[in-house]
This record gives sequence, C-alpha cells and structure tokens, in this order.
Amino acid sequence: MRMLISFAALFLSVILLQLSSGGVGPLDALSGLALDFSTAQVGLLGSAHFVGFFVGCWWAPRLMGSVGHSRAFAAFTAMGAIGLLAHMLVINPYAWAAMRVASGLCVAGCYTVIEAWLNAKVTNETRGRAMGTYRIADMGASLVAQLMIGILEPASYVSYNLLALLCCASILPLTLTKASQPSTPEAPRLRPKLGWAKSPLAVAGVMVAGLTSGAFRMVGPIYGQEVGLRVEEIGYFLAAFVLGGALAQYPAGWLADKFDRRWVLIWLSAASILSCAVTIGLAGGGTSAVMAAAILFGITTFPIFSVSAAHAHDFASSAERVELSAALMFFYAIGAIASPLLASGLIDAYGPSALFLLISVGHFALILFGISRMKVRKTVDDKTPYIYTPRTSITIGRLLKRQRDRKD
Repeated sequence: MRMLISFAALFLSVILLQLSSGGVGPLDALSGLALDFSTAQVGLLGSAHFVGFFVGCWWAPRLMGSVGHSRAFAAFTAMGAIGLLAHMLVINPYAWAAMRVASGLCVAGCYTVIEAWLNAKVTNETRGRAMGTYRIADMGASLVAQLMIGILEPASYVSYNLLALLCCASILPLTLTKASQPSTPEAPRLRPKLGWAKSPLAVAGVMVAGLTSGAFRMVGPIYGQEVGLRVEEIGYFLAAFVLGGALAQYPAGWLADKFDRRWVLIWLSAASILSCAVTIGLAGGGTSAVMAAAILFGITTFPIFSVSAAHAHDFASSAERVELSAALMFFYAIGAIASPLLASGLIDAYGPSALFLLISVGHFALILFGISRMKVRKTVDDKTPYIYTPRTSITIGRLLKRQRDRKD
C-alpha cells in the first residue's frame, strides 16, 4: 500500500493523460466526417498523430535532460492542450493534422517523463507491483477514454475543451508532488539495425502490430459509422477492442512462454485473419454481433507486439535490451504512421470492409515471413519471461529490462 501511495501522483497523471489523448483520435474521426472532411483526410489525422509520437519519443529524453522532468512534462502537456483547443478555431484538415502532431508529441513526451520517473524510483522489491498497477491504470483509462465518445459531441468546442482540461489537469499531480525529481537517464541511441539483427521476424511482427493498431484506433470510427453504429456505440466498439486485448494478455503470455514463440506469432496472425473475416461477416448482424467481433479482434491482434518483443529479447544480451526496445518502437511507429492514411484511402475506394482486408493482408504476410524464418535458424531454449509491453515511449525498455533479465 505504501508503494501505491508513493506512486499515486504518477498514476493519476497517467489516467488523466490517457483520458485526454485516448479520446482525441475517435473524436477527430467523427468530427472530421461531420465537417465533410474526406475519408483520406481523416486518415491523415491519424497518421499525423503517430508522426508526432515518433518525433516525441526521440526528442523527449533530450528535453528532459535539458530542463528536468517537471518542466518537460509541463511543456508537452501545453503542446497537447494547444493542439486540442485550436481545433475549432481553424476548420481545415491539414491544420488539424498539424494539431495532431502536437497531440502525438504530448503523448510521447509525457509518457517518457512518467516512465523515466517510475524507473528511477522503483526497486527490485516494488518493480512488479508498480508495473502491474501502471498497466492497469493505463489500460483502464484507455478503456474509459473510448467510452467517452458517447458523451463528446463531434465538431464541438466544448468536447475539445473538455479533453484539453483533462490534459492540463494531468500536470497537477506530477508537478505538485513533494517527491524529488530523479536524475535524467541517458537517451538510448536509435539503432534500427539492432532490431533487424536480433530478430527480423520480431521487426515484422511489431510493424504489423503498428499497422493493425494504428488503422483500427484511428480509422475504426469511420468503419463503425459506415456499418450503422450510433456515436455512443462506436465508443463501445473501440472499447471492446481494448477489452479483448486486456483479456488476451495472460493466455498469450502462457502460450509464448510454453511454446515456440514463432509458432505463437504465426497462429495469432492466422487467428487475426479469421477475426477480420468474422468482423466483416457480422457487420450487418446488429450491434451485439459487431461488439463481439471487436472483442475477438482485440484478443487475436493485441498480444502480437508483446510476443514479438519477447521473441526479439530472447536473442539479446542484458546490455542491449534498452536500445532493442527503442528499435522495436521505431518499427512499430512506421507501421502506425502508414496505416491510417492507407486504410482510409482503401475505405474510400472499396468500402468499410477494406479496413479489415488491409489488416488481413498484413497478417498473411507475417505468417509467410514467420514460416520462412523458421527455416533459417532455431529458436533459443532459454527464453526471457513474457511481459506485456505498453507502446508508450522508448523509456519503457528501461522499466522492463530487469524483468526480462530474470529467468523463470
């Protein structure tokens, strides 16, 4: 209990930040459609978010080293709040794209500060409980953020103002805490070649995870509207995906620790293709059927990033773990940047089912690549423990390093 109290300010900041940043994606999609933006322009907003996220991941540690944790956090939340408040001042999709870059910078920067602070304060005795609570706070707030779409009116200043208020409120717990700021860790180097050298299959896996998550989270509201869901039902649809992902973590981890992780990835991708087909088939089956399909989609697709990361770390030394985690985040961002724009263009051309056809193609390619990689080399017998890996910042690699080093 004392551990939870000591980290309460950090966890409260995480919850408020996730409520703000998790709500802006679906709100932008629905607002853009209400303002007659094209589907491709709405997809551009999602891609712009991940561009900002990618830039923020590499800039945040350097800014934090220059001005300190609290000031860096305040600077990034100010960027996010400005981006939110400016939406209804300039009704233009390309101006909104610039605002979404600011939102992406905010998310990456704030999570970098929070995770750096956590890493400096946890001990070997408290690390497991702290990380478990952190994951619950993050995923729980993400679930609630999707449900907020039911009360946020699209293209409304009040809606964006509410999200901006939550973003600003996330500053208070962290900046008012009496805990001393930790020393700033050295920023990890960007070495994409390290990821490819350790596991080409893991690189392919995280890119497909980025393609899946980026497309569904940013373009999913368009799909929901196209298949006849009401605004509040679109929130349930997105939340069902997050819920399915949360439910899948333990069984996916058990499978990844017990069996060859390459086969786990291959079968998860096969199940993902099946869930895409089920989602397309149930599009006209009513609200309950669409929600059930979204849960199944989350169960099959959400664990792929963590399984891929665990497979890559099986081949890495302890000294390489932080930079390997950063490299995997780089490849995840590539998939997430490209997919919303690509998915929205395909929906324009071929209808809403094209979203899941695109995701199916990505997973089919992962299956073929996984089978080909199994012929190249054997997997390791001494595995690292499976760990659910949030896609929040490159600092997460430091938080998880010691847990990966502890062999079961």
